[in-house]
Amino acid sequence: MFRKLLTLAEAQKIIHQHVTPRPLNVEEIPLLRAFNRILAQDIVATLDIPPFDRSTVDGYAVNAEDTFNAEENKPAKLKICGRANVGEMPKATVKLGTAVEIVTGAPIPKGANAVVMLEDTELQDEELYVHNAAVAGENIMKTGSDIKKGETILTKGAVLRSGEIGTLAAAGSSKIRVYVVPRVAVLSTGPEVTRPGRKLPPGRIYDTNAYSLGAAVEESGGKPIHMGVLQDKASQIRNALTKALRSTDLIVTSGGVSVGPKDLMPQVLDSLGKPGVIIHGIAIKPGKPVTVASIDEKMVFSLPGHPASALLVFHLLVQPVIQTMTGRKPYDPIRVKALATMKMFPAKGRRTFIMVSLRRDKLKRLLAEPVPTGLSGAITTVAKADGFVEIAENQQFIDADEEVKVTLLKAAALGYVD
Repeated sequence: MFRKLLTLAEAQKIIHQHVTPRPLNVEEIPLLRAFNRILAQDIVATLDIPPFDRSTVDGYAVNAEDTFNAEENKPAKLKICGRANVGEMPKATVKLGTAVEIVTGAPIPKGANAVVMLEDTELQDEELYVHNAAVAGENIMKTGSDIKKGETILTKGAVLRSGEIGTLAAAGSSKIRVYVVPRVAVLSTGPEVTRPGRKLPPGRIYDTNAYSLGAAVEESGGKPIHMGVLQDKASQIRNALTKALRSTDLIVTSGGVSVGPKDLMPQVLDSLGKPGVIIHGIAIKPGKPVTVASIDEKMVFSLPGHPASALLVFHLLVQPVIQTMTGRKPYDPIRVKALATMKMFPAKGRRTFIMVSLRRDKLKRLLAEPVPTGLSGAITTVAKADGFVEIAENQQFIDADEEVKVTLLKAAALGYVD
């Protein structure tokens, strides 16, 4: 039997005491490989962007004073004195009464302080007719108007996505210092578990957890290292965990943590190093038998074998640890308010998490509907859910039409955020 079950808050506090809240290390990588990595330095611009005044339209660079009296039926007449192209500084200079043809992105020639759009002009025999008056600065992007030299353009801890990588490229960076991605060992246990792709023998199931937990590791910013399926043999489990402790930064296992004769994971973990098992059983549903160990300053999370239970516990306990190791800023889950479509009952004495899907009724009210397949073993419970409702240990039930808070699990559910 389990010893006294910890509350979820107690378990999270114990984990925090054993986790060093900092990234693993820093490495320099090419910018082309930096997508979704975490920046390990502040980036200060070494030049103005753009580095010169540039045109934002196709048209003609002019001195605005030459166009002040221009009207549709009384255009200003200017003489073309050259052309400004992208990728080179213009040779022509704009003087009073002249204009330089210019394309979008080209540097503004000397003497010009505005650009008139092509559609506001008419060209006849090398003479330009401007039908609308221009003002100084019109259609010109000034030097440093996007980024100024010396400006901090990205700060340490930023997630490098398309916009950030584009900014770094614009600033001239070809390499960047980022935090090392933690390597997370993923192991499954149980004689009934078979790797997908093989023929499924009678009485067996496919290894759902290795794939779902591996994906969850990647979503959290880590790199999953799949180490296969282990039989319920203490020697095999010990050897695999010893190898994982040597070669990875954190370990996630599934199965073998309950109280049956084949549930060997807790005792094996306790034999591998100090302090050993720090959590064995949490007062939550689903996920009660979760076991957590700290072995020579490396964390091992042994999750229940049931797929939905394993994913929920990963979300509650493992994801924050991996995010800390990646250098990501603290994750604050998004919650929305909704109305329960039916009564929801917790397990007695345990904090209960009920998977729900979201929808809107005819009055546009947001409704939280429990996912029908509520058994912890059903992986489709999580696949169908937009989030979960949390019911405290001392709460008797949630009534139909009662307002609840739903913690979102997937990006698609953001469509329900007001």
